[in-house]
Amino acid sequence: MHRPPTDSRRTARAFAMLALVTVLWAGNSIIGRAVRFDVPPITLGFGRWLLASVLLLPWSIPAVRRDWPVIQRYWPRLLLLGLVGIAAFNSLLYTGLHHSTATNAMLIQASVPAFVLVFNWLFFRDRSPRAQVLGVGLAGIGVAVIVFQGDPAQAAALHFAMGDLILLGSAVAWALYTALLRLRPPIAPVSFVGVTFAVGAVALAPFAWGEWHAGLRVNWSPAVFAAYTYVALFASLTAYFLFNAAAARVGAVAAGQATTALPVSGAVLSALILGEPLHFYHLLGMALILGGIAMGAIGLRKSPAGAPRAARLEDAP
Repeated sequence: MHRPPTDSRRTARAFAMLALVTVLWAGNSIIGRAVRFDVPPITLGFGRWLLASVLLLPWSIPAVRRDWPVIQRYWPRLLLLGLVGIAAFNSLLYTGLHHSTATNAMLIQASVPAFVLVFNWLFFRDRSPRAQVLGVGLAGIGVAVIVFQGDPAQAAALHFAMGDLILLGSAVAWALYTALLRLRPPIAPVSFVGVTFAVGAVALAPFAWGEWHAGLRVNWSPAVFAAYTYVALFASLTAYFLFNAAAARVGAVAAGQATTALPVSGAVLSALILGEPLHFYHLLGMALILGGIAMGAIGLRKSPAGAPRAARLEDAP
C-alpha cells in the first residue's frame, strides 16, 4: 500500500533537490568563466533564457493560457521576479566572470543567506533564530576573507576588485529573488518559470544587441554550442524548477542557506576543470563558510522560523 510521504521525507527530498541545484549552478559559473573569450556576458545570458524559453514552449503555452487571468492580475510581481532573478542576477554573474574567477564567483554566493535575512526582515519583518543569524554572519566573514584576498589592508581601505564587486551584486540580486519568491502568484510552476524566463530574455535583448553593435561577437564552436545547451537545459530549466519547488517547501532562508554548499564544491571543481589556483585565503574562507552553514542548520532545526510562511497576495509591495 502506497503511503504519502511524511513531512520529514518531503523536507529531505527538498534539500536533496537543493543539493542537485548547487551542482548544476556550479557548472554554470564554470562555463561562464570558460567561454568568457568566446561569448560576451549579456549575449550569453540572453541566449540562455531565449533557448530555455523556446525549449519550454510545448508545456508553458498551455499552462500560461490556463493561468492567464491570474497572470494578468499579478503581472507586476512576475515582472519584478523576472527582472531580478533572471535578467539582473545572470547578467551580473556573467559580467563578473569576465573580471574574476569562477572560484570567487561561487564563494561569494555564500553571502546570499545574509542578504535573504535582511530582505526578509525589511519586507516581511521576519525574525530568524540566533544560531542562524550567527551562522550567516560567520559565512559572511568567510566571504569577506575571499573578497579582500585575506589582506587586512585591502579590507581597511575597502578595496574591492571590480569583478568581485560585480559578483557581489549578483548575489544581492539572487537573495532578493529568493526572498520575494513567497509573493509568487498562485499559478502552475511551468507558467511561472515560462513567464519569468521570457521576461529575462526580453529584458536582456537590447543589451545583447548593444554588445553586438559594439563589435562583440560570439565565436561559434562545438564548445560554445555545448555551453549554451548546458546553461539553458540544466542550469536554467532543471535548476530553476528544482529551486522554486524546494524553496516553496522549506522557505527562502533555508533554501538560501542550503545553496551555500555551492562555493566549496564549486571551488574544487574550478581547480580541477579550469586549473584555477586555490590560495590559503580561499581555504580559510571555505572553513568559515562551512562553519556558518553548520550553525545555520542548527538554528533551522531548533526553531520553526526556518519554515516557509504561506505567501499572501496582500504582501506585495
